[in-house]
Amino acid sequence: MRTRMKLTTPSERSLSPAANEGNNLASSSEINQSDGSIARLARDEKDKIYSQKLHSPGNTYRGFEFVRETMHSAISMNKTEVLDNVLNNFSEGYSSLSHEDRRKLLLILAKEYDLNRTQIREMMKQYLGLELPSVSGEKAQYSGTEDDGSLSAFYRTERNLRHALKPTYEVLFERLNTHPGGLKFLSIIRADILSILTIEDNIASLRALDSYLKEKLITWLSPAALELHHITWDDSASLLEKIVAYEAVHPISSLTDLKRRLGIGRRCFGYLHPAIPGEPLIFIEVALLKNVAQTIQEVLWDDPPIPECESTCALFYSISSTQPGLAGINLGKFLIKRVIKLVKRDMPHISTFATLSPIPGFMQWLLSKLASQSKLTETETGGMSHSSAESFGSTFRENILEPEEERALLDSSVEFAAGASGMEVMWNLLTDANFGWINSARLLSVLKPPLMRLCTRYLLQEKKRGKALDSVANFHLQNGAMVERLNWMADRSEKGLLQSGGIMVNYVYSLMSTNCRLDNIEEYAQSYFSSGHIHTSADLCCYVEAEGFSVHEHEAIGVASLDVAGAFLIDYASKSH
Repeated sequence: MRTRMKLTTPSERSLSPAANEGNNLASSSEINQSDGSIARLARDEKDKIYSQKLHSPGNTYRGFEFVRETMHSAISMNKTEVLDNVLNNFSEGYSSLSHEDRRKLLLILAKEYDLNRTQIREMMKQYLGLELPSVSGEKAQYSGTEDDGSLSAFYRTERNLRHALKPTYEVLFERLNTHPGGLKFLSIIRADILSILTIEDNIASLRALDSYLKEKLITWLSPAALELHHITWDDSASLLEKIVAYEAVHPISSLTDLKRRLGIGRRCFGYLHPAIPGEPLIFIEVALLKNVAQTIQEVLWDDPPIPECESTCALFYSISSTQPGLAGINLGKFLIKRVIKLVKRDMPHISTFATLSPIPGFMQWLLSKLASQSKLTETETGGMSHSSAESFGSTFRENILEPEEERALLDSSVEFAAGASGMEVMWNLLTDANFGWINSARLLSVLKPPLMRLCTRYLLQEKKRGKALDSVANFHLQNGAMVERLNWMADRSEKGLLQSGGIMVNYVYSLMSTNCRLDNIEEYAQSYFSSGHIHTSADLCCYVEAEGFSVHEHEAIGVASLDVAGAFLIDYASKSH
């Protein structure tokens, strides 16, 4: 049975000015007074009034005002026997609200149950007015009771400041966390907050609410609180249904497909939390292979699989989160490391741990480059003055094709796609809605060199705030992986072609040769975190050295290209998502 945490009472914290019966009986200022009996009577009377309303036969209203009232009561109430009912009513009522009403309620929570900044400013003035005891040298180190007494005012004020710096809505989060179903409900609340911030990212109070709730969830979902579960065909139907529903990388097409992914030569592991039973927060799919796979087809369609005793590679080919409200909480990092240790312990013959990963942002980045150059050409030949066009073009013009690549694309334009330049031909080929280029051996041979080279550049050099621009690359690199190999035509699905032109990448999690230590992984993660350094294989490094661009140059050019080419990509981006 989970232990209920000690809850903060209204007598210990200033509450929102939202109107309710309790506020009519005892205001926050009265509660904070030294006369504890008055505050106690007020709280008891408030709890009694709410309990009567809650259990009245006609209590069927679940509108916005009722949910707002239950939220306030969930924060301010003391009686635990009534509190569970209040939390139930709040969660049920919240779930019944429309998107707009949820937004209104979350804004109220963020603004009216925030910090009491007036109180904090007064405390800071008091703190700054305290006089430090005049102790120095050896006396300061071995000060006795008299000096401790002179510091008691500091300790007391610092304790009160720490308490005052906790927003009032922390009470709601803490109480929901200890309530059955509360942790899942909190993830739903955060998903709603993130949804609002996607559209209205300038609401400072809501961003603060999200940040605080995220910090709480990180604490409550620490690896020590999570159970690593080996998911098999024998698990409950409801759990398997969730695997099918939440698989985000390579959709599960049938029960046969699911059974294959959970059968011989395959593994699936998930993180479970006791407060959300039967539902993995995140899960990872693993293929046991002789060598690192180069295409997703050989992973998903390999039938029958090789005997597990012959495998030397554990390939992570899909990792999916099931809770949108846990976005930004890196449970995958801990999951991968635990799976590596578990697989290595159970199968010592496995020596390589790698991924076969998508590159979701490559095609959008590449098309923005091609579109921006086309736009610059139009600008130079259009209405801009010659001197201005020359200055503008020299700043941002970049022929991303090598001379031999340019010639090959122009030669193919006679038969396949018209264009005045190699980049224009490439644009026309890659934006073909029918992906006709993948059915032509000649076009595949023409496109492979520039696409592989540019994809290497995208992964290793294109940065945002010093980190890899591609989201999947950033995830694995911050977890301590290295970039090992690019794979041509590794995913011929529509999604794979839209995202990356069918290219996939292998990341490798490199272990120390002895004792299955994760030292290399930790070292790579630390160097990436501190300096943005990306560890990669020699084969890929040669592409980057040939490019001759620095990280900072790529960041500047990337921003300019996106600004110029944005209009070209709206339709394409909508297709790829």
